[in-house]
Formats: sequence, C-alpha cells, structure tokens
Amino acid sequence: MVTTRLDEPARALSTTEPPRRLLFGPGPSMVHPRVYAALSKPIVGHLDPYFFTVMDDIQRLLRPVFGTASAFTLVISGTGSAGMEAAVSNFVEPGAKFAVFANGYFCDRISEMARRQGAKVVRLEKPWGETFPDAEAADFLRRERPALVAYVHAETSTGALQPGKAICAAAHEVGALVIADVVTSLGGLPVNFDGTGIDIAYGCSQKGLSCPPGLAPMALSPRAMERLRARTTTPHSWYLDIKLLCEYYDAGHRYHHTAPISMFYALREALALIAEEGIAQRFERHQRAHLTFVKGIEAMGLRMHVAEGHRIPTLNTVSVPKGVDDAKVRRRLLEKQGIEILGGFGPLAGKVFRIGIMGPLATEEHVRSLLQALEEALRAEGYRAS
Repeated sequence: MVTTRLDEPARALSTTEPPRRLLFGPGPSMVHPRVYAALSKPIVGHLDPYFFTVMDDIQRLLRPVFGTASAFTLVISGTGSAGMEAAVSNFVEPGAKFAVFANGYFCDRISEMARRQGAKVVRLEKPWGETFPDAEAADFLRRERPALVAYVHAETSTGALQPGKAICAAAHEVGALVIADVVTSLGGLPVNFDGTGIDIAYGCSQKGLSCPPGLAPMALSPRAMERLRARTTTPHSWYLDIKLLCEYYDAGHRYHHTAPISMFYALREALALIAEEGIAQRFERHQRAHLTFVKGIEAMGLRMHVAEGHRIPTLNTVSVPKGVDDAKVRRRLLEKQGIEILGGFGPLAGKVFRIGIMGPLATEEHVRSLLQALEEALRAEGYRAS
C-alpha cells in the first residue's frame, strides 16, 4: 500500500498546453489575440469603479450589436443557457400561458425551463430545419393568446433562421411579451431588436462575439422593463433575478455576486473589435463567407440541410452523403488538420455536419481552406461526387 505524507511536496504538474485547433464548429469560435490579452490584465474587485466603467462600456457597445437604440442591456454571469433561464424565470409567473415555436433542440430547452417555472406551455411544432411562415405563426398566437412567446432566431441544432417580425407583431396584438434566443446570431448577423419588436433577447459570448464562453448578454425593451417592475411575485431564481442585478450594475452598485472580472474584460475587448470593424461590415463579411461556403459545398456534390433563404450564415448544416460515417470524417479533420466541426444530434444525429463560420475564421480564404480539408476527409472515407 502506497501512502503519501501530508508534508510531502505536491508532484510537479506540467504547464497547461491545449492543442491548437481551428474552431469551425457551432461554438466556441476562435478568439482574437487582443481578447486573450485582455483576459491576462490585472484583476480588480467586483465593486471597483474600474469594473463598472468596463460594464458601462459593454452595455453601450452591445446596443448596436443587438440593433437597439432604447433597450436596456446587461450581462448575465453565466453561459447562454443562463441567459435563457434568466429570460424565462423573470417573466414567467406560475400558471401563465407560454407559447413556443418549436423546431429544434433549443426550443425544447426553453419549453422545459418554462414548464419548471410553472407555466402552461403550448407549442407550434415543425420538423427540425423548417421555419414558421408569418400567417401560420400569427394564427397560432391569436388562437392561444399567451402571456409570453418564445422563438429561436438562429437554431444551432438545425441551421435554420427564423424571422421574428410577424411573431412579435401578433404577440403584441394579444398583449404578450416576446423572448428571442439570439445565441447563434448575436454578433454575426443582424438581430434587429427594435425593428423586429423583440422584448427580451439573450445571447452568449462564445459564438458571433468571438469571446470565450461564460457570459450571456441580454437586451430588454421598455415594455419588458415595465412588466418586470410591475411583477408582484418573486422569481424562483435569486441569482438570475434581473431586478437585483440592476441594483448591482446601476448607479447604486449594491452587491449581488462576484462577477467574473476577466471575462468582462474579454467581452469589452471583443465588442471594441466589432465596433472598430463596423457592425454592417462585420455582417457583410460573415455573409460573404457563408456564400463562398455554400458554393463550395454544392460544387462537391453535397447539399445544405436548410432551404435557401432560411439558412443561418454563421452556422451551416450540410447533409452527410449516403454511405459516409460523419463521425469518421470529423475525427479525421480533427486529427489530421486540427479542424473542429460537429455533427447533428436528436433527429439529425448522423445526418448533418454542423459547421460554424464565425469571427476571425469568417473570411473567404479560411473558408476555401476548410472546404479543401473537408473534401480530402470525405474522399478518404470513400465519398465520390455523383
């Protein structure tokens, strides 16, 4: 029997050295060197005036990324799922009717969160990869007359982009607030918060914003803030209570939690990079990269899972060709080229590749390199274009 004395020195551990990857998956995306540098800056306290200066900058820089002039912006200390839970727990009261446009995995997740909050969940469902026509969406909401409505703008599990303007208009017609999941769209394509009529939107730091995971930016309309202030019941979640978070981030800076200071530095730097590039130019760059990708995929004899006009530029789902093992292709790309792409799950398991083209990798040069590597991996696994 081997024993270790308490006074023995700990075994020396090697320095952490993760492998270098090209992250072409659905997230996390590649991180700019300036963002990494921001992470290494000295820590200040979570009540230090400098930290609140950083937070003020983030709130200001988030507005053009969300596409809003009037919404209240804040950041949840947690991943995108924490943003989702904050949206649900602050606006769902027990017994409220909660309508969900369900066409993918993350629609199912928000449905489950609402159910756990005591909502009466009603769903309009489509197969994974399809979207909801305006008239059908409006008819559903007029029939159900919910208190809250949720849809996923860019569904990570399918690659489908859901327009929200008709959903928001019909929801407001019946007095409902609208929650939009913009986790995969924020920073890579227009969210257009004000123009669409969204009331509550939540995103994440690690996809279109090209920052490490760990934060969930949010935007709330004046209508949503009024509803929040009027709420008389206490949300089930203390940590995600937006009223309490406002007291921390606003002028009073009443202590709530110890924010992850370094992650806020990183997010501020990521947003500064977006502002320097120009938000319109950033969206155009991602769209050009997407079109280059689709053209290359079709030239290989492959097809996209989502119909043209309904695709997410930053998250592409490519149908796995018949007879090809998607896991072997992905493993080959990772081991031979250091390239990460992911596969489908749920109904799309083994049927699609999920390929993210975001942030620093959203250039035509990077896309062409990816296409070449993908073609080589497919050929090595026996694929030949018909």
